[in-house]
Amino acid sequence: MNYAKIAGLFVVAYLLNRVAPDILASLNHLDGAEVAIANSLWCMALFLVFGWACSKVSEGTVFPNFTLQLLIGIVLHDAFAPIASQILLAVVVCTVLAAIILKGGGDELERQDLLKIAFPTVMIAVIGYLITFFVMFPILMALGLNGKTAALLSAILGSTDPAALIPTLKKIVFKDEYKRLSSISVAESALNDAVGAIFVAAVAGMIMAGTAVDTLSGLFTGLFSAGNMLQLGKQFLFGTIAGLVGWGAMYGYEAYKSRDNDRGLGETNYDFGIVLAIPLLTFLLAEIIHGNGFLAAFVSGLLASYNNGKDYFHTTIHTMEIKIESIAKPTIFMMVGPFVALSDLWDTALLGLLVSLVFILVARPVAVMLSTLPTNLSMKDKLFLSIVRETGVIPVVLAVITVAQFPELTLLMPLTAWVVIWTLTLLPAITPWWSKKLGVAQ
Repeated sequence: MNYAKIAGLFVVAYLLNRVAPDILASLNHLDGAEVAIANSLWCMALFLVFGWACSKVSEGTVFPNFTLQLLIGIVLHDAFAPIASQILLAVVVCTVLAAIILKGGGDELERQDLLKIAFPTVMIAVIGYLITFFVMFPILMALGLNGKTAALLSAILGSTDPAALIPTLKKIVFKDEYKRLSSISVAESALNDAVGAIFVAAVAGMIMAGTAVDTLSGLFTGLFSAGNMLQLGKQFLFGTIAGLVGWGAMYGYEAYKSRDNDRGLGETNYDFGIVLAIPLLTFLLAEIIHGNGFLAAFVSGLLASYNNGKDYFHTTIHTMEIKIESIAKPTIFMMVGPFVALSDLWDTALLGLLVSLVFILVARPVAVMLSTLPTNLSMKDKLFLSIVRETGVIPVVLAVITVAQFPELTLLMPLTAWVVIWTLTLLPAITPWWSKKLGVAQ
């Protein structure tokens, strides 16, 4: 029954998209600022209504709501025309929402647990990301992509994603000796999103500076030049420093709330505002001091660890999780729609499938096996982590940011969409079966 509802939802979206140009034309006849207000409310309503509908009809099916939201956004390509003409607004919205999601990724981890898995996590998140990047670049070149597109796509899609990963892992009951696999997966995905953001910025900077990226040796030399390594180091260092400042603010707020709790005041309806503001200001601070804002937001959330702390924060964190699931994620996934039409998706279908399979079957296993050689992870651990390859929110955000800088690279967004579609559809279905096959789950 739900599959019929999914089909019906796509029909509704298609029909609405057909009449959308006429609706938007009528809105453009309004006076002055009313046009901008009307267009904004129109797009916001589409995000909220279709985001909710996708989540509702996906229940009990093999399709994750993320996949449906992305595809519905593409079907509504013409309806999102106001966003396509204001790409900087799309960048701002995606960046803000991604910062909140990464802070939420930090909330999911317990600081003490992270210390136990820090080494394998960093190895996969950093070294594994680099291996994925350098494995994918020559393969993408061999598939016919030019150097700029191959380099940027490898950087954008080199990371996994906590937004897509956490719901999948919550469905798996790991045996006691393998419970750390869930923490490693979430910690790696959150950390390598920050690594991906830094590397995408580095590759984009190289291209804008005129550095040749048509060969693997040229790309390697440019990335690991003294100047570029200094810039990467600053992004990591100052992003971490900003994250520590954000943690200090969160710690101060926790102390303040602790005093309120001791006086019997507990949580209030307006606590959510400050918990939301701190990671955003942390991101801003990182940008001001030339650090990485995504890393800063994650570090602040991780160290504050509100989700694993005092009981009086649980309602606030639960509220944030609801906002992320119902607003942030649907908006980001559907944000692909303004920049990818159905014809673009169709024209790149075969190439998108090939790129996705290479990421899943070649790049990810190679990256995990090589990056974990110095660790004490067992072969079962490595085989499980080799299938953890969901690509979602942050890569979409990075793709939107990159398209704003390089609108001439027309394959970037469709191929990003295909990798997100395939990894979010296949892997959440395979992961529970694979975990039982390996014997790591009950």
